[in-house]
Amino acid sequence: MLAPPWKTQMTASRLGVFGGAFDPPHLAHVALARAALEQLGLDQLLVFPTGQAWHKARAMSAPEHRLAMARLAFGELPRTVIDERELRRAGPTYTIDTLRELKAEQPMAQLFLVMGQDQALALTRWREWEAILAMSIICVAARPSVQADAAAEPLALPAQARLRQLRLPDMPESATEVRALAAAGAGIAHLVAPAVARYIDQHHLYRSA
Repeated sequence: MLAPPWKTQMTASRLGVFGGAFDPPHLAHVALARAALEQLGLDQLLVFPTGQAWHKARAMSAPEHRLAMARLAFGELPRTVIDERELRRAGPTYTIDTLRELKAEQPMAQLFLVMGQDQALALTRWREWEAILAMSIICVAARPSVQADAAAEPLALPAQARLRQLRLPDMPESATEVRALAAAGAGIAHLVAPAVARYIDQHHLYRSA
């Protein structure tokens, strides 16, 4: 039996970890992944479509759709692997579980946890967030919508956090906007990769019954 792809390919010493619902993955997600690869000097970036996300109140699209869209969106990036483990994991998905699995598989790897500023603002509410800070370098790309909001909470992670800022162009795309436009039958080609737009259309995603 062949080993799973992350077992055979994951030999990086600088390993990026980028998780999300990717429902759907949009151009800002891809830009963040590309920025992480280039600005952090990653040997490899693992992209994790989330399984049963503990913090998501809405029902997400089926795992097979989100996995397929992630492959279409990120598949052309160099040194990037789509990792399915969170989709296969029973019960709620927690980042700390994934980090521990990766560390057990690659004890010498340095883990770079990639996220947007909206996720970083909520980080201290994540399960075992202190352990997350101990195990990984937090790499944050500020979202223009967060920066532009005068009432937005400033990013103030605990002192023990190892923080890296990622530079991104002004890209205000959001998955919420893509879903709303798709539900209304409006065009989304300016927000997602062409292959993702075709997939959403072919499978009638985000449309009401």
